[in-house]
Amino acid sequence: MGKRATIQDIAQKSGYSKTAVSFAFNAPEKISAEARDRILCIARELGYSPDPMARNFSKGRHMAIGFLLPQNPDKALGNPYTQAVIAAIAEVCQENGYVLSIIPPFRSSIPEAVKNAPVDGLITMGLYVDRNIRDALRGRCLPVVSIDGLEEDGFPSVGIDDEAAGYLQMNKVLGHGHRDIAVVSLPKTAYGKSKSDVTRRREAGYERALAEAGMSLSSILMVESSASYSGGKEAADRILSDHKPSCIVTMADIAALGVISSLSSRGISIPEDVSVVGFDGIEHTAGPVLSTIVQSASEKGRLSASMLFSAIGDDSLVTERKHIGFAFQEGATLRRIYGY
Repeated sequence: MGKRATIQDIAQKSGYSKTAVSFAFNAPEKISAEARDRILCIARELGYSPDPMARNFSKGRHMAIGFLLPQNPDKALGNPYTQAVIAAIAEVCQENGYVLSIIPPFRSSIPEAVKNAPVDGLITMGLYVDRNIRDALRGRCLPVVSIDGLEEDGFPSVGIDDEAAGYLQMNKVLGHGHRDIAVVSLPKTAYGKSKSDVTRRREAGYERALAEAGMSLSSILMVESSASYSGGKEAADRILSDHKPSCIVTMADIAALGVISSLSSRGISIPEDVSVVGFDGIEHTAGPVLSTIVQSASEKGRLSASMLFSAIGDDSLVTERKHIGFAFQEGATLRRIYGY
């Protein structure tokens, strides 16, 4: 393989300066048409191809945005809901001539990942933005949009009203007569916070619905699980080692599908023996249609990416939180207990 042609090679053969050669590719209006045509002709003869990294550097841009994974890669990328969010973000990137970089922790550290990522902006999802992460972002002067973040994080964000959604989910379960309930909650955050803020807000909604029925969170079984199929199966095993509730409520559809698999393997019928309720509204073809809270992954992804592109290069953008809608989908996995 021969040596790759450079701007210097074109300059020497064409008789123009390296600056003029650079202008021919990046700002042709700054040189004459004769010079541009001559330079481009020599470039074709030499088989020259501009280095996109160098071109982006000259523009002061990486032409990439980053998506910080909310969990370790094996769990995050195995969740269809996260996949749908990422796919929607990628579509907006393509429309804007950008690429999307998926950013896992660097040496188990999000601040290190933020410092080293060659991107022009970041989207986080379900990530608690602590002081170390804030300092890393501030040092990079990167615009950030948060999915399922908090207003107090100080970044524009996209999400649903998780407290209201948790209330609706639990209220539907209670309205069907269920009182012996187990909840499969979201896991500890991947980056050190004991409980995610999404989990806290949904639990607040559960508490409000339970209080109206004369109950409390302490009166139901709470089991933590990763938002994954295997996590749901493991959670169901732990629940059933205690007793068999009439309904298992989950904070992620992918975990609900794992719960259903575990129940089915034990010969437990859904919903005749145990009802199962999910959260997310993912599309799936295996098993019955879930009773679940439906929120649009695509809308979250597209809206967060659009907000980020508006923020890139615009220091005056104000912090705002945009809520998308949600609804309860009555599927085949929630039965009404006789008498209610």
